[in-house]
Amino acid sequence: MRLPAALLAISGLLHAADCEYQRNASAFLEREARAQREIFQRVSRLAGQKRSASGAERTPASALPPRNFIDEEIFGELNKRGIVSAPLATDEEFLRRVTLDLTGRLPSPADLRAFLANEDPAKRDAVIDALIGSAPFVDKWTMWWGDLLENCNFPALFDRRDDGRNAYYAYLKRTVQSDTSLRDMVQQLITASGNHYDAATGNVNFPISAKTSMGPSQDTYDNGLVKTATYFLGMSQYDCLLCHNGRGHLDELNLWGSRATRNEAWRMAAHFSRLNMPSRSVPTTDFYYFSFDVTDRTTGTYDLNTTTGNRPTRAGVPGALNLTPIYRDGTAPPDGNWRAFFGSKIYQDPMFAYNFANRFWREFFGMGLVEPFDMLDPERLDPANPPPAPWKLQATHPVLFQKLAEEFRASDFDMRYMMRFLLRSNAYQMSSRYDGNWTLDLVPLFARHYPRRLWSEEIHDVLSIGSGLYNNYTLTRLPAVRLAMQFPDTDEPRGDGNTASFLNSFLRGNRDSRQRSADLSILQRMAIMNDNFVSNRTRATAPNLATIFKITDNAQAVEELFLTFLGRRPDEKEARTAIASLASGDRNTALEDLAWACVNKAEFLFSY
Repeated sequence: MRLPAALLAISGLLHAADCEYQRNASAFLEREARAQREIFQRVSRLAGQKRSASGAERTPASALPPRNFIDEEIFGELNKRGIVSAPLATDEEFLRRVTLDLTGRLPSPADLRAFLANEDPAKRDAVIDALIGSAPFVDKWTMWWGDLLENCNFPALFDRRDDGRNAYYAYLKRTVQSDTSLRDMVQQLITASGNHYDAATGNVNFPISAKTSMGPSQDTYDNGLVKTATYFLGMSQYDCLLCHNGRGHLDELNLWGSRATRNEAWRMAAHFSRLNMPSRSVPTTDFYYFSFDVTDRTTGTYDLNTTTGNRPTRAGVPGALNLTPIYRDGTAPPDGNWRAFFGSKIYQDPMFAYNFANRFWREFFGMGLVEPFDMLDPERLDPANPPPAPWKLQATHPVLFQKLAEEFRASDFDMRYMMRFLLRSNAYQMSSRYDGNWTLDLVPLFARHYPRRLWSEEIHDVLSIGSGLYNNYTLTRLPAVRLAMQFPDTDEPRGDGNTASFLNSFLRGNRDSRQRSADLSILQRMAIMNDNFVSNRTRATAPNLATIFKITDNAQAVEELFLTFLGRRPDEKEARTAIASLASGDRNTALEDLAWACVNKAEFLFSY
């Protein structure tokens, strides 16, 4: 499709600089900010006194009354440093952002118009409440949990197979839908028993994920600890400590880890040493394969008697050849079900609340209060007990991080409550546009909202819903679906290589050796420009576009296209340029070009 010269001004960043489309996140944020200044009317300077087109002053969010302690901490730090924040996002920006962040979709044109016309000062809180728990919300956060817990059919260390993947997916979806407390969810995952193909016991796929082939049973016990500590405590250091003491290896990375020993890590892994996973053959129409029944033995210890496997030799230490569990706080379980004891301890661990507070903050604010987010350091988090020099507190806002963890714990680890708390803050609702002199020193301070690149599934679904043109995907051993956010994992759709290739170009990963990534590439730009998945959804034959193209008023048709694909109305310059392009020649062709230009604006790929 050739873009008319008159519409080149609308297509935003489609120029030579896109050939770089650099991976450097901080550099990209700078370029994205500049692009948004061209796309939107800039309305706020350092003091926030410049008026917008509507005549309303854009006051810096840091000058507004705080809505909760998030605002007190974020803006308190900015004010202490004499830094002015971005203003609040406009209603258009907010509704687009919060709908994408919670559901992976754009607001419909009708919903956006209704929101803009609503004069209720509590309308932002109301829309947050309406989106949380909705069917699209369940789809997106089931995908999120599947990413975190690495639900796929062929992990590297064992074969989960499609039936196991589907059972795990069913469990995760039920859990998100029923608003199960994270405390209960994680206990159910750690202590699960039953068959991993059974949809009623899909949580069994979590302990199954510890299964490690071609090594002694201790490799499986170790893997159970690594996955549990990484996912639920944000402490991936155990993967290091199960091979050697932290001293000499983690000295410059992690204060807690530098003092931890391999023996302590073994004692933690010992909680999984009675895990029993016998297999049984399951016939299918094509071949035989194995399912696993998870139970717990009544006896067993972590034995220091290996010379082979995936980790260095486990040699006995004086007086201890067979280790029993000791949790990292020094408590030991009674003889019996050690996994159950571990499941009861983990949510009481302070790191549990810290971990999920940080993960949810990261999802909605663009970066964690602690990065890397899976290397939390227990000895560098308490602002009342700072670490010895030269170590510093790990979080960018230590008091805020502590308060968030306490709030999450006080809510009984309610995921939806925590989301509401984060999203209702003015800190979340700030604009991503910043009128001051932005430098890298400001990045940890959250003085504006950071854009995030959309997931593969979000891009797919925005195009499908906006155009009304859907593919019917036949999934492996599951009912057909039309939206990518409803896929059970990132290996679907297997029967549609073209769509799979389009999704893969946006780095959805395989949930095993390649995790989801927000990196940028020229391949993504080429996919948006040329892929048939996009071009078919910007043509007059797409159902929704056929309806829009029947709108006789050019200004209304232009606005409808912008609302459909960008979640906002065109600014004055965009509207003028677009309307002028429809005045001559074939109108449908010009409207197709405009739809393609909207999709090819840099902002299409981002929640900002």
